[in-house]
Amino acid sequence: MSKASQEAYRKIRAGILSGHFPAGQFVPEDEFAQYCGLSRTPVREAIAELVAEMLLQRSGTNRVFVPVWSDEDEEELFTLRAMLESHCATRAARLITDEQIAELKVHCDFIDDAISAPDGPDVSGFVEGNRHFHAVILAAAQSDRLAQLMKFVVSQIVVHRTAEQYSRADMEQSQRDHRDLVSAFEMRDEDWAGAVANTHIRRAANAYRTMRQGSEAAQAEA
Repeated sequence: MSKASQEAYRKIRAGILSGHFPAGQFVPEDEFAQYCGLSRTPVREAIAELVAEMLLQRSGTNRVFVPVWSDEDEEELFTLRAMLESHCATRAARLITDEQIAELKVHCDFIDDAISAPDGPDVSGFVEGNRHFHAVILAAAQSDRLAQLMKFVVSQIVVHRTAEQYSRADMEQSQRDHRDLVSAFEMRDEDWAGAVANTHIRRAANAYRTMRQGSEAAQAEA
């Protein structure tokens, strides 16, 4: 993609993940272009990339919209991510460098600071630190194929919104998982690392399920 297309991709993707473009809503190219402050050509290229990643879909009439995920879709996403993250951590435990382990510890410290922020947990900081932490593990796994698969699964809206809805207790438990992963990597223990990664994602799935059920119950009472 061109530089302008990459900028459009980043802006539209951020808008989707933040909920600026609601699920199920058709969005004309002109609206995306206005949102990005760019012409339609780079926006069109960005849309094609986001459709390939399933962050956007096209209708039978070629209109673009943010997909609506069913309960079954969401469960499958978490199952796939757990499998991929476990495999990623297993590979990383064998291939990770001391420098990358040190980098993981820096990201853990950043996440600790976000969780213990004076005015309450810094959710954006937590999400950012979490993203960087997992990016290091993916780099340590040294697999282009895995990186492509992870990009598809992890970029889904459900995963992003799970982190944003975490309670402080959820964040602290997630961080304990991160510290356990670092310990497993230091020991070069592939089985331990894979098991922690799998549990880490399944725990996120349960947190998301609880959040979704609570939201549905609140709507039913309204």
